[in-house]
Amino acid sequence: MTTTRPDFSRLRLPLIVAPMLRVSDVQLTSAALRAGVVGSFPTLNARSESALGEWLEELGTVQSESAGLLCPNLVMADADSARHARLIAESSARMVITSVGSPAPVAPLFAEAGIAVFADVATVSHARKALAAGATGLVLLTAGAGGQTGWLNPFAFITAVREFFDGPVVLAGGMTEGRSIAAARVAGYDLAYSGTRFIASSESPASPAYKQTIVDSDPDGIMLTKAFTGLQTNMLTQSVLAAGVDPGTLDEDATQESAAELFGNRARGIGPKRWADIHSAGHSVAGVREVRSVAQIVDDFARGYEDARAAALS
Repeated sequence: MTTTRPDFSRLRLPLIVAPMLRVSDVQLTSAALRAGVVGSFPTLNARSESALGEWLEELGTVQSESAGLLCPNLVMADADSARHARLIAESSARMVITSVGSPAPVAPLFAEAGIAVFADVATVSHARKALAAGATGLVLLTAGAGGQTGWLNPFAFITAVREFFDGPVVLAGGMTEGRSIAAARVAGYDLAYSGTRFIASSESPASPAYKQTIVDSDPDGIMLTKAFTGLQTNMLTQSVLAAGVDPGTLDEDATQESAAELFGNRARGIGPKRWADIHSAGHSVAGVREVRSVAQIVDDFARGYEDARAAALS
């Protein structure tokens, strides 16, 4: 079995518009593909297997007409992950991101289909385990990534990983502008994630209030907590307060089970819903000052990236 490495040379910019629960939909992902970057979405966002099949078909058509690359995100902890994996294997996607669990159950299927598997990891140990489980690429969740996050410094993290892996690696966390992507490349990463900036885009289905909170926030307005998911997660403090939750009373010893009981989307009136009522964002709110289209945001990133590269050469 062989795995095809995605053709990143076709991209306008080494950027992945990160997969975001309840935010990344067909419209946002299509706009990312047309802008010439990697468009990603959690398969959970499609809500049903038939809808997921339709999304993959529609986005596959957009991919064939653009310079972008399609990259579904498979949440391994979800009960439907195996069925979603089969649909992805039959699609035109050439790369997939696995998160919240080992890629081992789906790695052989994707290898057979020629699809590269990028695994979300937050520690050096997890990186080693993901590669042993069949991952062919890594997404390093570093301090400042929105939603589920890591805590390692991005420069130290890539240095440690490059001691045992020379394949494609993505930096997730803190991409405020094109200069950030250039810095990531110099540090040894192949691509970078940006999610928070694209929540505040014209094509994003996020509510106007959510977008405005991101525009109005700075990194001090981001809180790191385990309370809502049982995993370290960066959330917008203002959305926590708006949901009627006192940050000082949050349970930082929460497990995934207890967090789901209180804040899960299937909870029945126990508490406000994570992702729906309580919103995530990363430290890169520092670079968001207005709502713009995906094309305009990518243009801004591209200009900053090329300017940084030119400055470095001079």
